[in-house]
Amino acid sequence: MPWYDNAVFYHIYPLGLTGAPRRNEYEAPVHRLNDLIPWVRHIRDIGCNALYIGPLFESGSHGYDTTDYSKLDSRLGTNEDLKRFTEECHDQGIRVILDGVFNHTGRDFFAFRDLQKNRENSRYRDWFCNVNFGGNNEYNDGFSYDNWGGHNLLVKLNQQNGEVRDYLLGIIRMWVAEFNIDGLRLDAADVLDFGFMQALRRLADELPGFWLMGEVIHGDYTRWVNDSMLHSVTDYNLHKALYSGHNDHNYFEIAHTVKRIYDMGLNHPGGSKLYSFADNHDVERICTKLLEKAHYIPLHILLYTLPGIPSVYYGSEFGIEGRKEQHSDDSLRPALNLEDYKDALTDNPYTALIASLGKLHQDLPVLSDGDYRELVLTNRQYAFSRTKDGCTVIVAVNNDPEPAEMRIPAQDGLCYTGALSGKKAETADHCISCIIPGNSGEIWVPDDSGEIRVSGEHSKIYTPEKGDSGPEPMDTIHVDEKNEAPSVKNEAPSPDNEEQTAEQERSMQIGDIPAGVSGSRSYEDMTVEELQAVILEKLAKNGPVTDQMRRDVAENVWHDSLVNWVRSFN
Repeated sequence: MPWYDNAVFYHIYPLGLTGAPRRNEYEAPVHRLNDLIPWVRHIRDIGCNALYIGPLFESGSHGYDTTDYSKLDSRLGTNEDLKRFTEECHDQGIRVILDGVFNHTGRDFFAFRDLQKNRENSRYRDWFCNVNFGGNNEYNDGFSYDNWGGHNLLVKLNQQNGEVRDYLLGIIRMWVAEFNIDGLRLDAADVLDFGFMQALRRLADELPGFWLMGEVIHGDYTRWVNDSMLHSVTDYNLHKALYSGHNDHNYFEIAHTVKRIYDMGLNHPGGSKLYSFADNHDVERICTKLLEKAHYIPLHILLYTLPGIPSVYYGSEFGIEGRKEQHSDDSLRPALNLEDYKDALTDNPYTALIASLGKLHQDLPVLSDGDYRELVLTNRQYAFSRTKDGCTVIVAVNNDPEPAEMRIPAQDGLCYTGALSGKKAETADHCISCIIPGNSGEIWVPDDSGEIRVSGEHSKIYTPEKGDSGPEPMDTIHVDEKNEAPSVKNEAPSPDNEEQTAEQERSMQIGDIPAGVSGSRSYEDMTVEELQAVILEKLAKNGPVTDQMRRDVAENVWHDSLVNWVRSFN
C-alpha cells in the first residue's frame, strides 16, 4: 500500500497561520516559516503523518497570485528556511505536500511583465490565454486576457504551450531536488488542461512515491483520478454531506454519498482514495457550520473511518470557528499561537478526539484500505464495517441528542472493544447490541485483532503480549434478544429503508433544463440554470449522460464552481 493511502493529513495555510502581512512589499525576508517548527511536533502528536502546506512561493497577496515559483515568499523567509522545515517534518515521520498553483500567475510574474512591456513583440505572449491587444481591463494594460474566477489579478497560463509546460515541470523538479517534497496539491485542478495533468503524472511516475492530489469541486471524479492523471482529488461531495447530514439529522445523505463515490470505483481496497475533509482554507470552519456543536464528535468519527484519506485543517482540532465575512476568507485563515493550546491534548475534548482518531487510523490498516459495507441506516443512526485480511472493524454513530440502542450485524463468537470508550461488547445471534450515547459514536475493534484501542490519558493502542491478560475489564454490553433492531440493513434494505431511499432519490432528480443557451454570452453572465444546461450539453458530446451525472450537475448550485466546471471541458 503506498504511503498516501495510509496518510492522515494536516493542512496549513502558512501566510495566515504565521500572521504575515496581506500585501507583499517584496522587502527583506522575514523568517516566519521558522515559527512553524514547533507545529511539526503538534502535527505528529495528534496522529497526523502528512502535511499539506501552501501556498508558499513568492506572491503579491494571498499566495495564489504567484510572482516567482522558485523562491519562498519573502514574508515567510528564504529557501533555506523551507528546506529546514521539510527536513524537520521528515525527521518526525511526516510527509510534505506543497500547493502547486499552475492554472494562473500574478501580474508581477516575469513573463507577464514582459508582455506588458513588449506587447505584440513579447516572446511570452503565447504563455497566457486569449491575449487580445484590442481590449483593455481595469489596470489599463491596453490588452485583455483570460483570468481565473473573473479576477484579472490572476492571469491564466496557457498550459497547452510547450514552453509553459516545460517551465512548470522544471519548477517541480527544482522543488523536489531542493526541498525533497513528497507530492503536490494542484490548485484549481478542475480547470487545468488535461494534457498538462497527464504530463504531471508522467513526471510523478518518475519520482518514487510522489503523490498528485487535485482541487476539484464537483463532477465525476474519475475524469481526474485515473492511471494517466491524478492519484486523488478533494472529496467536496463528502464534505457537504458530512455537515448537512448532521444539521438535517439525515444519515441517508452521507450513506448515499459514500455509495455514489464507491460506485464510481473510488475508495475501494487497493484503488484510488479521495482526500476527505471537514473544512479547509476556502470554506467556513466546521464548528461554524454545525448547528449543534456536539455533532463535531460523530462527524469526525465518520471522517476518520469512512473510505478516504482524512485531513484536519489547522485550528479545527481545537474547535475554533471561522465565518466568511464580506466575501473575505481572512477569518478562515487566522494567525494562531501554539502556546495558547499547549494543554489541548489533555484539556480540550476536540483535540483529544482528533488525536485518538488519528492514532487509531494509523494503527489499524483496515481503516485505510478495508472494504466498506453498510450495516444499519436510519436518519439518526448509521453503522458500517471496514474489512481487510479477515479483520472487521465496526463503526456506529448517533446524531440524536438521546442515547440510541442499536443491534448491528456482526460475526458470532467475537468480542469487541470500543476504541473510544474502552467498553466491551460480545456478539450473539449475528449482532452486537449496544447503546451509543447521544451525539457520539464508537469504533468496535475485535479483540483478536492484536490491537485494542483503550480509553485513557493518552489513548494508546494496547498490544497484548504472551502471558498478558490485557487491560482491566470495563463495562460489558450484552446482547438482549428482546431488543428490536432499528432498521438494520443486512443483505437487503428493509421496506422502510427502501421507501426513504427512494424518496431521497426522487428529491435529487433534476427538472428539464433548457438546452442551447450558450450563444455568445460569457459564462460569467449566465445564470446557474444556464450554466447547468451548458455543462449537460458538453457532457453529452463526450458520451451518454447518466442519471448520476445529471444529479451531479443539479446538486452544484454555486455559480463560480459551475463557471470553473464548464471551462474545464476541452
